[in-house]
Amino acid sequence: MKKYLTLIVIAISMVTVISGLTQVFMPATVLKIIGADITDSTNHLFGIVGMFMALFGGMLIHNIYSIHPSKVVVVWCALQKLGAFVAVSLGVMSGLFSWMALSVAIFDLFSGLLFLYYMKTLPSE
Repeated sequence: MKKYLTLIVIAISMVTVISGLTQVFMPATVLKIIGADITDSTNHLFGIVGMFMALFGGMLIHNIYSIHPSKVVVVWCALQKLGAFVAVSLGVMSGLFSWMALSVAIFDLFSGLLFLYYMKTLPSE
């Protein structure tokens, strides 16, 4: 079971890196998909958010393949995902994003909770 859990966490992390880089290099495309306004400001800010997504996803992949994976890294990556869930959900509720963005929020909620479960499977530091 741990093997599959690790593979799922790696897959989610890779999706996070890819989607983050997509936001960095094509923010208007992502903004259009989630039904947000596309301006110079939103493009720029969405690119910054994408950069941090890519960094957190990469950090978790790096951590998983470390000799001694750190629970602290996993906690912070889980908090990033849970924070994204809250932020995107609030954006949908306030009308900034379409209901399509709620699928992103639910994926982030699932990912954050899964990361916390994964953390519990790691050996004590």
